[in-house]
Amino acid sequence: MGKSKLLFITHEMSPFLELSKISEITRQLPQAMQDKGYEIRILMPRFGNINERRNRLHEVIRLSGMNIIINDNDNPLIIKVASIPAARMQVYFLDNEEYFQRKHVFTDKDGKFYDDNDERMIFFCKGALETVKKLGWAPDVIHCHGWMGALVPAYLKTTYKDDPTFKNSKVIYSIYENDFTGQMGPDFAQKAVMGDMTEKHTEVYNPGTNSALYAGAIQYSDGIVLAAENIDEDVLNNVKNSNKSVLEFESTADFENYYNFYDEIVNEELAHVV
Repeated sequence: MGKSKLLFITHEMSPFLELSKISEITRQLPQAMQDKGYEIRILMPRFGNINERRNRLHEVIRLSGMNIIINDNDNPLIIKVASIPAARMQVYFLDNEEYFQRKHVFTDKDGKFYDDNDERMIFFCKGALETVKKLGWAPDVIHCHGWMGALVPAYLKTTYKDDPTFKNSKVIYSIYENDFTGQMGPDFAQKAVMGDMTEKHTEVYNPGTNSALYAGAIQYSDGIVLAAENIDEDVLNNVKNSNKSVLEFESTADFENYYNFYDEIVNEELAHVV
C-alpha cells in the first residue's frame, strides 16, 4: 500500500504570500506531515504580488489550458509550480489574469473589498479540484485553510462525490479568526452552483459574510480544526451543533495532534462499520 495522500488548499503560504497566521501553518504543517510519511500536494492562487522570478514559478503546460465556467463565462486557468527545496515540496499556483493579476489581494488600494471576490473564490475552488483531477492524484484527505477555500467541501459532497479522484476523500476545514469584514455579492449562492447542484446546496453560504462561509464549510466537511484561540462565538456554536469531529486549538511544535486527527477522520467509517 502506498503513502496516504494529503492535499492542502489555501489562499496563502509562507514564503510566497504572508497575510495572516494561515501562511505559517500552511508552511509548517505540510512539511511536518511529509516527515511523518504523507505524500503532499499544496494548491494556492497566484496573486499578482507573488514574485514569480524570486520564487521561481514556472508554468506546467500539461495542467494549464482548462476553462473554469462562472456565470456562463469561460475563464482560462493557468497552472504554475514552485518548489520549496528545503522541504522537497511542490506548490501549485492557480493563475488567471483577470482575477489574480492585481497589486492587492482581497481589497483595493483604498481598502474596499473587491466586488468580484465571490467569483475569484468560486474560480479558485473549482479550479483547485479540476487541477487535482488532471494531476490524476486521488487524495485521502483534503485540508482547506482560509475563507477562499470554503466552497471546496460543498463541491466535494455534491458535484464531485462520485468522481473517481475524490469519492474516497475526506475533507477537513480549518477555522481561524474572521479573515474579512466584507460581503459577497447578492447573487453569490447562485453563481457558486455547479454541475447538478441547485441553489439549495449553496444557500447556507448566504449572506456571503466570513461567518456564513464558515457555516457552509462546517456543514459539508467531515472534520473541523479550530486553528485559532479567538474564534467568533457564533461560529464556535455552529461547530458545536454540527456534531462533526473537531480538533480543538492546541499549539504543538510537531503537529502530532493533526496527524492523529487525519488518521481518525480517515478511519471513522471503518469504526462505524465495526
